[in-house]
Amino acid sequence: MASDDIAQLADALSKTHVGDGELSYKGLGLKLDNAESVEDLVCEIEQYHGLRALRLEGNTVGVDAARAIAKALKSKDQLQRCYWSDMFTGRLRSEIPTALRSLGSALMSAGARLTELDLSDNAFGPDGVKGIEQLLKSPSCHTLRELRLNNCGMGIGGGKILAEALIECHRQSIAHGAPLKLRVFIAGRNRLENEGASALAKAFQVIGSLEEVHMPQNGINYAGVMALASAMRHNPELRLLNLNDNTFTKRGTLAMAQALRHLRNVQVINFGDCLVRSEGAIALAAVLREGLPILKELNLSFGEITEAAALVVAQAVTDKPHMEKVDLNGNCLGEEGCEALREAMENMDKGDMLASLSDDEGEPDDEGQEDEDDHENDDDASDDCNEDNEDDGGLVKENGITRKDDSPAKPQSPAEIMSFLSCPSAEKLLQLGEMRTNLQQTVDASDPHKAADVLLKIASLYSEEPETKGAVFEAIDAVLKKLLSGSALQSYCFLSTLLVMMGILKGEGKVKKVSLVPGQLLCLEHAVQQEYFPQHHASLLHAFMSKNSDALESCSSASENLSSTLEKKCHGQRLSH
Repeated sequence: MASDDIAQLADALSKTHVGDGELSYKGLGLKLDNAESVEDLVCEIEQYHGLRALRLEGNTVGVDAARAIAKALKSKDQLQRCYWSDMFTGRLRSEIPTALRSLGSALMSAGARLTELDLSDNAFGPDGVKGIEQLLKSPSCHTLRELRLNNCGMGIGGGKILAEALIECHRQSIAHGAPLKLRVFIAGRNRLENEGASALAKAFQVIGSLEEVHMPQNGINYAGVMALASAMRHNPELRLLNLNDNTFTKRGTLAMAQALRHLRNVQVINFGDCLVRSEGAIALAAVLREGLPILKELNLSFGEITEAAALVVAQAVTDKPHMEKVDLNGNCLGEEGCEALREAMENMDKGDMLASLSDDEGEPDDEGQEDEDDHENDDDASDDCNEDNEDDGGLVKENGITRKDDSPAKPQSPAEIMSFLSCPSAEKLLQLGEMRTNLQQTVDASDPHKAADVLLKIASLYSEEPETKGAVFEAIDAVLKKLLSGSALQSYCFLSTLLVMMGILKGEGKVKKVSLVPGQLLCLEHAVQQEYFPQHHASLLHAFMSKNSDALESCSSASENLSSTLEKKCHGQRLSH
């Protein structure tokens, strides 16, 4: 070793932090190539009795140097925390797995019981995961509480290897009578994509003890997001979920919303830059209405959310006593929309809660091209809002909709009702007589598209002729009572689908818009005045109709009446029936 290299190492070691069971060489920039280069470092490790934490981050360790350090670690049975991020700068990727195996073998030989392992910012790829595979499966990791693998380039293959290792670790830990209770998992910027994320979701579901999950920037779209959502439901202590800069779209966001309904301890949600869009934002607003009791931070920035949807989210967060920050920056509000959102938050005395809106993208271009993923696998797409969707045993998929295999079949609707729905007419509706209320049996909030279609068909028959008018209102009331009596998530999904079909909200995928007639709006006006129609549902409709009145130009008089009734309902004024 050159004399100036020895002098540099001696100077660096003089800055070493020792104390509280921790030996730190953090950020010293040491270039440790061989056994000779780490002699002093090894000596310090060997002489440190009761070593519990070793910091090697910010240095660069070669294969031979790693072997020498490993030899010193073989006697350190009390070691619990290994901070080994950014430890292989300038090394060949082929070297890293060998170095990691040496260090891992030493920990296993020592009988160490790790609680924290940080290997972030080591670009080791799938082969690097193989280098820690045996360590992760061993008793040394049965006690692991925090695993940090941020920015390691694991890829799909590495994600799968990691998932299998964690599942095996959990299996063996149970056999030893002390199940793995991993709390923090960090693996951002790893190009995991759908396959890697789905593999890890299986591990998360098995482990069930996660409190923090950070997986930003992994190229995950709705399929992987849905798998992760299902897994999160099995981790009831989850406090923080960061999936920033992945691609949810509507299907992924709905799945996440369904999962979040069951999680009572979540404090921070980061779905920024996830293409949540307006329909997804509405679903998340519904969850805010009925769940997430201790939420503190919500990030829905850069998600192509429009002004009306942002206002619905704002209204939903106001009743959250612990809420500290709502980030809706970088969406499609427009200048007036930003001002309306700020005003709404200030009127609710929550102005300080709203993050900056300085990067707003402006109002959306209605003629703009939809993303390719909007129509990806449309044949398998579903607007399913079934809150019991899981990939557990006993569930099967039919046409993209998950249901329980042994669930009872829905009762068959009478032929008269089926005949009416296939070709609706006022005459057929009147002929149904008392059977009109049975129309509610044909709708289910878990299938919002069909439910909205049935509602609009009935409402299209509106007439000022008293008998027809009464029959239409009776049928509308029966259908809407059922659709709005369930959870906020299901009713919000239904209302957003209704708005899409009416051309008031831009939706994803292939949704056939109806040609509106005044009677449909007059039926909604009637419904809004009923007790079964909650005020916050009226607020949702009002937010969109007041911002998208152009879509209702063909029914201007009925539209004005509906808007006036909605505004009164939103402000709690008594409505005349």
